[in-house]
Amino acid sequence: SSDPEFVTAINTRDPKLRFSRVWTVCKKKRRCENEDRQNKDKDEDFAPGLKPAQAVDNHGGCGNVQPAVRQTALQLKAAYEVVPEDGPKRKETAPITPETAHGILRRISEQDLRNMGLNSDYARPEWMIITV
Repeated sequence: SSDPEFVTAINTRDPKLRFSRVWTVCKKKRRCENEDRQNKDKDEDFAPGLKPAQAVDNHGGCGNVQPAVRQTALQLKAAYEVVPEDGPKRKETAPITPETAHGILRRISEQDLRNMGLNSDYARPEWMIITV
């Protein structure tokens, strides 16, 4: 990742502290970024004697705005801001079902679990949801 704050957070050795720092960095993000993060200086591309700039890995984000998740009693709700073409933006809420939450948690990669400070052998997030 090219975000220095995130890199500092994932390089924390203590898993509990790493989880807290990653949460602090990620809770501010409201968009799943998908742009290429490269050095945009075109003059240096053809400078003699210089190595070409290394491209930063793109995580392949979807570009969507992430919802605000709210808990009401025993239900989770996702609050989206919808901007229609001909009117002002408005908020919509949609319930997050246990099946949806389980599917989202199941798609977290091993590398992302390590970056968050979770042990994939003993603390998979999808195990928090009871399935039959």
